[in-house]
Amino acid sequence: MEPSKVYFTNFRTSSDENRIQKLKRLMLTAGMDRIDFQNKYVAIKIHFGELGNVSFLRPNYAKAVADVVYDLGGRPFLTDCNTLYVGSRKNALDHLDTAYENGFSPFSTGCHVLIADGLKGSNETKVPVNGEYVKEAKIGSALMDADIVISLNHFKGHEMTGMGGALKNIGMGGGSRAGKMEMHSAGKPYVQEDRCIGCGCCQKICAHDGPNLRDGVMYIDHNKCVGCGRCIAVCPMDAVTPAQDEALDILDAKIAEYALAVVQNRPSFHISLVMDVSPDCDCHDNNDLPIVPDVGMFASFDPVALDQACCDAVNRQKPLAGSIIDGQEGEPLRANHPITDWRGQIVHGKKIGLGTDEYELIEI
Repeated sequence: MEPSKVYFTNFRTSSDENRIQKLKRLMLTAGMDRIDFQNKYVAIKIHFGELGNVSFLRPNYAKAVADVVYDLGGRPFLTDCNTLYVGSRKNALDHLDTAYENGFSPFSTGCHVLIADGLKGSNETKVPVNGEYVKEAKIGSALMDADIVISLNHFKGHEMTGMGGALKNIGMGGGSRAGKMEMHSAGKPYVQEDRCIGCGCCQKICAHDGPNLRDGVMYIDHNKCVGCGRCIAVCPMDAVTPAQDEALDILDAKIAEYALAVVQNRPSFHISLVMDVSPDCDCHDNNDLPIVPDVGMFASFDPVALDQACCDAVNRQKPLAGSIIDGQEGEPLRANHPITDWRGQIVHGKKIGLGTDEYELIEI
């Protein structure tokens, strides 16, 4: 496979061009306008940020992408899927409230916000992928209904995958609740008995008679459970919890296979902003000091090459003074989470034909 082109610009600005204008120029120079956007529905996959976390991308960047899509004749919308864990984005109502509070509204971004997997995280499209671990990915329906996918990603560290880039944004981020369960585990939730009040909400929502009452609290029969995750969404006490028992290398592989399911058979384009590179995911309700200085903005048609280029750029930086890796030697991404391998998604993405880790970096 030939090296992919990855386009890059730093964050320096001038009186003639601000950062938003520079992002728009990056997208067009990278060839995004080669896609036929005319009257097409365009999903801009983004992370709206957990409440309390302030390292997520500002909505100004989302508006820049939406503006370019409009200029090219497309119909953009911002989207993400509900979370598997309990937090401020576990159902569509809370998720929308969070998006609006963090600045992502139609008034600030110029386009609508849709939660791709619906109210309770169960609106999904099953996409054949025939991967090594995933045969049928469960992707948020609104994301799959789009004609074109654009990934707008905040590049950062991650406690389970080493880094969170384009692949994780569309792979893990594109999965419905059941899809996220499949990536993280065998897909069977359990009940924390000390939180359960035996109200039966999980039992009422289940179509497979999985939850049952025992000694005043619910338990989930894993022989009947199909891993849809509806019980997680409806529990008023947040007592139903997904397992997190998948090996990290398999988690990386599943993320890559889900990313393939999202982009296969339709146009896609990927943008990563390497700034505020926090040690952990934006899914936390807080963010620590960035581990390295801001680097710049990257764009490519190849999400694998894009992630590789971002990782290489971060690993060339010196740790920021006062950060969690201050004074540590070696690659910043490795020093940040020594038990993880940031290469996992990239290696598997290349293996399944999603892209290549060889790239030509073109600076504008």
